[in-house]
Amino acid sequence: MALELEGTIIRKLDIQSGESARGKWAKQEFIIEYQEGNFPSQACFNVWGEDRVKEMEKFNIGDLVKVSFNISSREYNSRWYTDLRVWRIEKASAQGAAAQPASQQPSAERTAAPAQTAAPAGTAEAGGEADDDLPF
Repeated sequence: MALELEGTIIRKLDIQSGESARGKWAKQEFIIEYQEGNFPSQACFNVWGEDRVKEMEKFNIGDLVKVSFNISSREYNSRWYTDLRVWRIEKASAQGAAAQPASQQPSAERTAAPAQTAAPAGTAEAGGEADDDLPF
């Protein structure tokens, strides 16, 4: 089953490499934030192979991308592990030339979100509901 998802790269993890019976291998994981309903969600994807890892170099944190991936799970010692393995990644084409400013927009929204949640907290404290310390 092949799936697609659009989102913003919010973190790129270190490249992992090694050697197995089949030869050398390399992998890199990265985190994408995407909108699902009213709240942003995050997912950890990975790319395998030196060519795919090199391809990841052209993408930066904050880039809006579209990933095509497969889901696979496996069992090891009675525990299940699930991979979201990317087989194609590209800049999101939905906004064409305007994709670059849009890629900066989600980070601006994340910056604005704490200010929005801080305002009701201040209002609640001013209203005498100081025991409600929920962040939302």
